[in-house]
Amino acid sequence: MKIASWNVNSLNVRLPHLQQWLADFAPDVVGIQETKLEDHKFPDTALLEAGYRSVFAGQKTYNGVALLSRQPAQDVQIGIPGFEDAQQRVIAGTVGGVRIINLYVVNGQDVGTEKYGYKLRWLEAVREWVRSELAIYPKLVVLGDFNIAPDARDVHDPAVWNEQHILTSAAEREALRALLDLGLHDAFRLHHQEAGVFSWWDYRAAGFRRDLGLRIDLTLVSDALKAEAIDAGIDREPRTWDRPSDHAPAWVQLA
Repeated sequence: MKIASWNVNSLNVRLPHLQQWLADFAPDVVGIQETKLEDHKFPDTALLEAGYRSVFAGQKTYNGVALLSRQPAQDVQIGIPGFEDAQQRVIAGTVGGVRIINLYVVNGQDVGTEKYGYKLRWLEAVREWVRSELAIYPKLVVLGDFNIAPDARDVHDPAVWNEQHILTSAAEREALRALLDLGLHDAFRLHHQEAGVFSWWDYRAAGFRRDLGLRIDLTLVSDALKAEAIDAGIDREPRTWDRPSDHAPAWVQLA
């Protein structure tokens, strides 16, 4: 089973890219983030024609998440149980016996701001929910745009992206480690230890051309899936296309 995550940064704009990538890469399941579409505008018919069933939770202009899968997703959950949030950032479903949680993690704006505090509270709520999900679904994948670069290897300039900077701050990284400590593993790092492999590049300052990126799009696998995670990576190709998302898809292959 090939499972992927992609922040498309507006499905209305990037639908042709998504359709092309689904045809080329042929994943079994994709979690997408930043659809930026109200539910009645979601292109589920077009995606069904491409061979994918959709479950989704969207809103106008901002946020929005979806799961696309060749088999119908079961036991779909929208939002974090017990955590009130008007922003559509979470959707989960079970496909082929694997529980998949798709997250669009809060950006946080800047360290010390109100939005930063919201991000840390949100991550704590996610951690407690994932703990309960693991008890029910040992075969679990948590994927998405985490808006956190795990360590210095995952940023183009560690001196700039330091522990006082948003997306790399000490508290954000600790929140990610706390999630991993539940029994999750960064699938990319199971197979690749090198620095300088990124999934996001700023549109400004020729970020992609100069490879000024961060690895913030992650696929995490549970203990029960660790041995089955036979490969993982990031597909840079869609970032080279005309009018691309600023993110590239991240993926994991399960045996």
